[in-house]
Amino acid sequence: MADLTQIKNVNNGDRETKELILNMGPQHPSTHGVLRIVLQLEGERIVDVDPVIGYLHRGTEKLAEDFTYTQIIPLTDRLDYLCQPSNNLAYVRAVEKLLGIEAPERAQYIRVMMAELARISGHLLACGAMPMDLGAVTVMLYAFRDREMVLDLYEMITGARMHVSFCRVGGVREDLPVGFKEKANEFCKVFAQRIDDYERLLGANRMFLKRTKGVCSITREEAIDLGLGGPSLRGSGVDWDMRRDNPYEIYDRLKFDVIVRENGDAYDRWKCRMDEMRESVKMVKQCIDQMPEGPVKTDLPEVAFPADKKQVQSSMEALIHHFKLASSGFKVPKGEVYASIESPKGELGFYIISDGSEKPFRMKVRAPSFVNLQALRTLAGKAYLADMVAMIGSIDSVMAEVDK
Repeated sequence: MADLTQIKNVNNGDRETKELILNMGPQHPSTHGVLRIVLQLEGERIVDVDPVIGYLHRGTEKLAEDFTYTQIIPLTDRLDYLCQPSNNLAYVRAVEKLLGIEAPERAQYIRVMMAELARISGHLLACGAMPMDLGAVTVMLYAFRDREMVLDLYEMITGARMHVSFCRVGGVREDLPVGFKEKANEFCKVFAQRIDDYERLLGANRMFLKRTKGVCSITREEAIDLGLGGPSLRGSGVDWDMRRDNPYEIYDRLKFDVIVRENGDAYDRWKCRMDEMRESVKMVKQCIDQMPEGPVKTDLPEVAFPADKKQVQSSMEALIHHFKLASSGFKVPKGEVYASIESPKGELGFYIISDGSEKPFRMKVRAPSFVNLQALRTLAGKAYLADMVAMIGSIDSVMAEVDK
């Protein structure tokens, strides 16, 4: 890495300029976490970008080696902590693939519905925070107001507002509570109108448009070469979404549009997220309407806890079954597997190697925030110092997922 105190003279035609190495972060408010960026500047123009990560010291992948397969679920909540149900879903699908089992149909609908609520939650923060970083504060306040509605639905289903740990291998923890359907329908009705309000606030905001349109562009070829995902990929004109192109759970039964923009700039990535929230609302409504009755856990006693907690209080066999699973976990056949989903930020995948015990031998997380962060280097020679704020906000990396 370059010496941070380095200033060198550069001949630029008839005049002499100085090249400056500047730190942005890790305490800078617009880096959205402990991200340090070493910038090489020539005046206000960015010559080189060096993202420096590792300040969170998470160690999730190593911790997983000493946790049972069920105990790992709360660890996944803390990767992208804005979209926890998506993390849960990607992980349990990998374990289910090793076991060769599938969640019941009703559980799959609940999982997908929560994953789309998670997409709305994550996109709301991204679509509010980026304008705020650029000077348009009002949208952030409204975004947090509406995100509270999503967190209220989380709390109603799981009892927790953030770290829900709701998915289980072979299903979900429990069925939906009484009255949830009405609350979810009310949210869909209200929120669909609120998205229009956001666009009215920013659609004619000259400051926001000048700071984002034509700024921090990523070409289609660059997006593919870097392996970007989510709005960072589709905003550059790449028509790829795993929910449609590699469907999982019950996504092939839902009708939705894949949002693709062509310019690849900060504005298009922001607009992608806005339009994707509209599609997520449609999917949540479809899940509620199509959801069948039935069990929410697989009927495999060696994997799933007793379906009725009252049995644990009245049956010695059920109590032993519950205690054994909670204390020792369940064994997974030897093998290795990779499973992934379309998380709000792109392809989130888990690669697991099993040695036949109750704990994984190795686990690797394919974190989209980590991959998308590479896009910062495409700024070199393209943008000015002030544009870095728009770039960070528009690729929407969460540092807890980067420092996995």
